[in-house]
Amino acid sequence: VRRRLPILHWLPRYSLAWLQLDLMAGLTVGLTVVPQALAYAEVAGLPLQYGLYSSFMGCFVYCFLGTAKDVTLGPTAIMSLLVSSYAFHEPVYAILLAFLSGCIQLAMGLLHLGFLLDFISCPVIKGFTSAASITISFSQVKNLLGLQGIPRQFFLQLYEMLRRIGETRVGDAVLGLACLAVLAGLRAMKNRLPQASRAEPLAARVSYFIVWTSATARNAFVVLFAGLVAYSFQVMGSQPLTLTGSIPQGLPAFQLPRFSMTVPNGTIPFRSMVEDMGIGLAVIPLMGLLETIAIAKAFASQNDYRIDPNQELLALGFANVLSSFVSSYPITGSFGRTAVNAQSGVCTPAGGLFTGALVLLSLAYFTSLFYYIPKAALAAVIISAVVPMFDAGIFRTLWRVKRLDLVPLCVTFLLCFWEVQYGIMAGVLVSGILLLHSIARPPIKVSEGDVLLVQLGSSLHFPAMECLRDAICSRALAAASPPRPVILDCCHISSIDYTVVVGLAELLQELHKHGVSLVFCSLQDPVLQVLLSADLEGFQHFPSREEIERCGGAELGGSGMVPFISTGESSLL
Repeated sequence: VRRRLPILHWLPRYSLAWLQLDLMAGLTVGLTVVPQALAYAEVAGLPLQYGLYSSFMGCFVYCFLGTAKDVTLGPTAIMSLLVSSYAFHEPVYAILLAFLSGCIQLAMGLLHLGFLLDFISCPVIKGFTSAASITISFSQVKNLLGLQGIPRQFFLQLYEMLRRIGETRVGDAVLGLACLAVLAGLRAMKNRLPQASRAEPLAARVSYFIVWTSATARNAFVVLFAGLVAYSFQVMGSQPLTLTGSIPQGLPAFQLPRFSMTVPNGTIPFRSMVEDMGIGLAVIPLMGLLETIAIAKAFASQNDYRIDPNQELLALGFANVLSSFVSSYPITGSFGRTAVNAQSGVCTPAGGLFTGALVLLSLAYFTSLFYYIPKAALAAVIISAVVPMFDAGIFRTLWRVKRLDLVPLCVTFLLCFWEVQYGIMAGVLVSGILLLHSIARPPIKVSEGDVLLVQLGSSLHFPAMECLRDAICSRALAAASPPRPVILDCCHISSIDYTVVVGLAELLQELHKHGVSLVFCSLQDPVLQVLLSADLEGFQHFPSREEIERCGGAELGGSGMVPFISTGESSLL
């Protein structure tokens, strides 16, 4: 029970000092999440209230099931972009997607399938996040300029915005650019703000706290300021800004997601809805897990505590399932809000309780005030949040480290502008091909001389057997030189499969027909036991190359001492 409910580890030790810090961190994150939630719902193509519906249940669930004190769950830019692709701007689809994603994540956690995330390489992730940064930013330029009727597909969007740039609303453009400048300035100020020490005067510490709070909760302050500007124009009888409009007040009903959707010409059944979501039922759960676990690991290493990846899968799965009962779309860990949480000095996951409570208060009492929030201000909040996700340096880094990794990076990056799912799938496929190629063609070092020394630079798997056989036979049986005995150094081989054993048996037979001896050395115990049990004809093994030299390496295959020899007929052939 303690392993499945991590709250039992820290709750008995909870103190008043922790409560004060958790309260401060939770409220600070809450001031960040409310404007972001409204903005991310716009990215997802859903009514704005669904961003708030998605922002509180994950905080409550993670308090009980999460293992990282800093992580906050809720809507994110990446997840909102994916939801816009697979939910077709329909709340019913988005809510059902959250429920099914949570079920898949729960199953993966129970079956300990988190290792599947390891097959999504860093270049694929970087290519996806960089493309998503550009895609999301451009999707908000229309709101920044006050343009209406712009399509959501990236290339059509870019074309229409350039064609209709003359229709820009001056008020929206001025306010949006001003909000962007203020957000960028506050971010830079926060990054350069020196830490205040207790030895400094009270006035200096109070000034530090004011500046730090303003910079940390910059999204809330900018949206509040923009709302006041819009309200002032409304009072004066003119409105040059495009406003958010009415948002339904009150908490969402706690109910099961709908498993069918009524349309004017009939009903879409559950099966058809699942078919419509298609590959999204794999992409969204995996990307959600990837974001959450990557964030949890990053902050756990910074703060010197451990996390349980499988428990994180369960926490995220439960959070998505329960969030779907309150009309949420899929949620995951947020890097930006987690960073705010950590910098605010949070001590336990209980900080999420105060964040969730603030979101509930906003839904219950303050949604009428959101009417005056300009869309340009929300667009500025989104652009400010996603621009840092673009990593221009990764191209230069991979060029220096391993240029071949640029292939999956560029494939993912370019195809994500067409369709996100195609970019991710293509990137994973290319990474898998490169991985399989390295397995099938391992580095083989061949030292020429009276004896041919062959050393594998990595482990030996069945796709590499033909490559190894060609490397040995092409040199040991070369027409230009007399046949030479072969030493196969196996120090890097930790395990072999049946196909490898069959290939080695065929190699031994082929070399034996030409009067060439093949001796194995430095075999690890598990591999040695497998080869001995296979009873290969002509199998010889020395513990090390030095042992071969001591026992008369010049007479390999002759009368030299050999610790293990099997001359029986191969049971495999």
